[in-house]
Amino acid sequence: MANVEVSLKEAMTAIEGALGVALVDYTSGMALGTLGGGKELDLTVAAAGNTDVIRAKVRTMEMLGLQDDLEDILITLGTQYHLIRLLRSRTGSGLFLYLVLDKQNSNLAMARHRLRRIEADLEV
Repeated sequence: MANVEVSLKEAMTAIEGALGVALVDYTSGMALGTLGGGKELDLTVAAAGNTDVIRAKVRTMEMLGLQDDLEDILITLGTQYHLIRLLRSRTGSGLFLYLVLDKQNSNLAMARHRLRRIEADLEV
C-alpha cells in the first residue's frame, strides 16, 4: 500500500508524458495532493472544475437509469489528455485521480493501465 505522496510521485515518474497529477475529493472539489502542473496548469483549479464534470456524468447516468460503475473519463485537448479516474476502493470512496498528459509524448493505453495500478496500491 502506498500513501498519497508516493502515489503521486509514481504517477509523475512511471507514466510517460505526465504533466501533472492530483488526488481530489469530488464531494468538496478540494485537491488532497498535487504534483507537477505549473503556471499554465493550475491543478487546484482543474480539480475543482473536474469535480463538476464527474457530478454531471453521475447525474446523467442516474437520469438514464444506468446501473453501472464510472471508471474513468477522458478529455482530449489539442495538445493534452486529461484523465479522470474514480477510486473504487473502500478507503477511496468519493475521490478521483486526475492526470494530465502531453499528447505527443504519452501512450494513453499505458497511462490508463498504470493509473489503474497506482489506484490499486493507494491507501488514503
